[in-house]
Amino acid sequence: MAENIVVRGARDHNLKNISVEIPRNKLVVFTGVSGSGKSSLAFTTIFAEGQRRFMESLSSYARMFLGQMQKPSVDKIDGLSPAISIDQKTTNHNPRSTVGTVTEIYDYLRLLYARIGTVHCPKCGKVVTRQTTDQIIEQIYAEFDGTNIMIEAPVVTGQKGRFEKEFEEWRRSGFVRVKVDGNMWTLDEKIELDKNIKHTISVVIDRLKVTREERTRLNDGIETALRLTNGLVSVTAEGKERTFSDKFACIGCGISIAELEPRNFSFNNPFGACECCNGLGFTTKIDPELLIPNKNLSIAEGAIKAVGWNMENGKIAQMTFRSLAKTLNFDINTPVKKLPAEIVHQILYGGDIKIRYEYKGPTSEFGFNGRYEGIIPNLMRKFRETASEWSKAEIGKLMINSTCAECGGKKLKPEVLAVTVGGKNIYELTSMPIDKMLDKIKSIKLSGEAEVTAEPILKEITARCQFLLNVGLHYLTLSREAATLSGGESQRIRLATQIGSGLVGVLYILDEPSIGLHQRDNAKLLSTLKNLRDLGNTLIVVEHDEETIRAADYIVDVGPYAGVHGGEIVAAGTVDDIINAKKSVTGRFLSGAAQIDVPKVRRGTDGRYIELTGCKENNLQDIAVRFPVGVLTAVTGVSGSGKSSLVNRTLVPAIENEWRKDFKKQVKCKSIRGLEYIDKVIDIDQSPIGRTPRSNPATYTGVFTYIRELFAQTRDAKERGYTAGRFSFNVRGGRCENCEGDGTKKIEMHFLPDIFVQCDVCKGKRFNKETLAVKYKGKNIWDILEMTVDEAVDFFANIPRIYNKIKTIQDVGLGYIKLGQPATELSGGEAQRVKLAAELARASTEKTLYVLDEPTTGLSSYDVKKLIAILNRLVDNGNTVVIIEHNLDIIKVADFIIDLGPEGGIGGGTVIATGTPEQVAKAPGSYTGEYLKKII
Repeated sequence: MAENIVVRGARDHNLKNISVEIPRNKLVVFTGVSGSGKSSLAFTTIFAEGQRRFMESLSSYARMFLGQMQKPSVDKIDGLSPAISIDQKTTNHNPRSTVGTVTEIYDYLRLLYARIGTVHCPKCGKVVTRQTTDQIIEQIYAEFDGTNIMIEAPVVTGQKGRFEKEFEEWRRSGFVRVKVDGNMWTLDEKIELDKNIKHTISVVIDRLKVTREERTRLNDGIETALRLTNGLVSVTAEGKERTFSDKFACIGCGISIAELEPRNFSFNNPFGACECCNGLGFTTKIDPELLIPNKNLSIAEGAIKAVGWNMENGKIAQMTFRSLAKTLNFDINTPVKKLPAEIVHQILYGGDIKIRYEYKGPTSEFGFNGRYEGIIPNLMRKFRETASEWSKAEIGKLMINSTCAECGGKKLKPEVLAVTVGGKNIYELTSMPIDKMLDKIKSIKLSGEAEVTAEPILKEITARCQFLLNVGLHYLTLSREAATLSGGESQRIRLATQIGSGLVGVLYILDEPSIGLHQRDNAKLLSTLKNLRDLGNTLIVVEHDEETIRAADYIVDVGPYAGVHGGEIVAAGTVDDIINAKKSVTGRFLSGAAQIDVPKVRRGTDGRYIELTGCKENNLQDIAVRFPVGVLTAVTGVSGSGKSSLVNRTLVPAIENEWRKDFKKQVKCKSIRGLEYIDKVIDIDQSPIGRTPRSNPATYTGVFTYIRELFAQTRDAKERGYTAGRFSFNVRGGRCENCEGDGTKKIEMHFLPDIFVQCDVCKGKRFNKETLAVKYKGKNIWDILEMTVDEAVDFFANIPRIYNKIKTIQDVGLGYIKLGQPATELSGGEAQRVKLAAELARASTEKTLYVLDEPTTGLSSYDVKKLIAILNRLVDNGNTVVIIEHNLDIIKVADFIIDLGPEGGIGGGTVIATGTPEQVAKAPGSYTGEYLKKII
């Protein structure tokens, strides 16, 4: 096998026909400034080719379903292994997906509980024992004495198939009838079932009247059913059905529990899921507080904020409320808060209320009697039945998720939650932090058959949990929804899963695995990466973290700068090789020749604070926190300590609720003070600036509008009668209609990958010839979109309103991207900085609160230095900036720090230290302080 992965002539994106040799079975770090081409080399070139070759090894039939990747722009790659990409994208927003299901640990727990679980009665809590035939008969006498019953054997429960052989076998055995999916059939009929649908089938054993004289016949029927089903029998009488088992039953409560299977413990399966919430743990309902946000208003003044129920503009609403007021004897002009509670309840929920609907208009009048449905039942019905996405969205604004009243958020049926292992049911066990759960599992004492059965299951659970601990995720619980994980957490979970798979000879490509990870846990991550390498794999890690770079076996530095100024291999080798490379920006920071200085003077707090009390979101321990106004504040702490819960899920929505008149969000916060010091809040996250290639930095920042207006003012445009709309590729008129302004056309190739070919009419320029004929300073509208931000800054230097917007994009370190670069090609960090640029370009009120969540994602030290300058500029203008961050370069330049912890999960959620970096560095018990000591 080749010793190196050899890349020759890579040209994707900004790569300049580069060649590089990467050692196999080593930990290799790709580094360089943001936009230099690291990801293009790692993902767009090496990973894409590895995946493409694997796809080509499959049959054409399989490729038709899997799809394929396009061949990257590279001359040759030798020594390539099967490639697996572990990136930061969290695409799973399914509320049914949890840490347990993603890691598959929950699957092993389900098996464990089904095989060795202790069954308890869900009513009385006593341990449930197996029932004998005599006990089953006595219960039937107790419930059905003197009643005609039908004894059935439930032979098939929720299984797919035709069951033709089974029907024939039962007929030969002398049985006459079967019940299939609730319908009765005789076995001499031809029963045709859809093999792709799950069916429930019972064999009818006997029909008889329950009397003491018929005990022998009843006994025979019960035994026959138990024998046919391996332990189950159903008795039906007058629409009532009872299932008995010779396996488990609580005699005192009259409860029988069927044989346990792994599917009974799944909240994604109807056999285990709570019937009220269908396994979600919550139900969605209309919140009266959102429906009537301002109770000082009367119904006539529009107090009811809902589709179709606003008195201000709804004829039907006016007719309904006037009629309802007559029936219930209230005045629609009375403020809602002064109406009797009983009246308000009837208005909202209806009931047995009959009213007279009357309408008198300028052209017609009519009247009829009807039943008043109630606002909330009416809206819930509309939400279920409407085909209008707009109506659903509007009603959805009034809805909140409420913990399921039936299961209390535990997602499972009562009989499932009554099964324990080591004294804990499966919900209680999965709600423990992984490290505590692992300790509990290790403490379980088993013997005999249970010990033999559980040993291989516990071994798998223990190993997989240990992998999660090794990547610093000890604070997570298996019940945590996957959608709530950060990009870094999600990536490390997939990393732990890959280690558990034990693959050898694989090429793993990771995208900044240290993101979202506190410095304290970096050593664990590096140990995990080395473990994966030592198994016999090659790791390529795209990374900026200095500790990771220094721990690498081999480093590839791409640059020297971004965009058109990058795309070259600046240096490759050891840390010393990178430091000695004259063109390496990374080397200058590694050697200390370039660095981010600690400010000599910090901004002091002036007594103005935004103060929160009673914060209880997620793991926050009912804390009070003060955010100083007019300074740069960093919220720090180990992973899972509660930073996002405090800032993103408490501070921001609490402020918005105070300013919002309707559609308020649920916030677990007692009070908020100090909002007089700010007039708006800007939350700048890393979500895409658009989900299609039609969105780009020029359209997002609004500068494209000014550019189109500029083109409309040219002499050529005026002579032709062109307006600004002519220069948009999103509307008819100026765009190329052959490709509808996309510049490319997709050709479906079935079992080959779809091909995107350049439009043969506009040659990829998106506009028609007439539009492209209009030029400003020798450039048409397409030429402008193809300019980099750096080029555009010089080109529009004399047009202030265009120049100012583009200059802010350059100021945040994005001078290398094109004005028309599709949003789908921007990383999360780049998208966040485009948003920051858009905010910088707006006129500042000097009272704005800016909130950023790990803005250093994807940034090298060189780019972090630029970001710090931008953040200081915002604060110097009188604004307040709050940042969630782990990067010590950002933390050390902050004016104020709020450090949470001490640990993650239930071990966190408290304020450990506050103050300047110097003060936090001296704080006992602060992990952030320990690392600050070394650099301050």
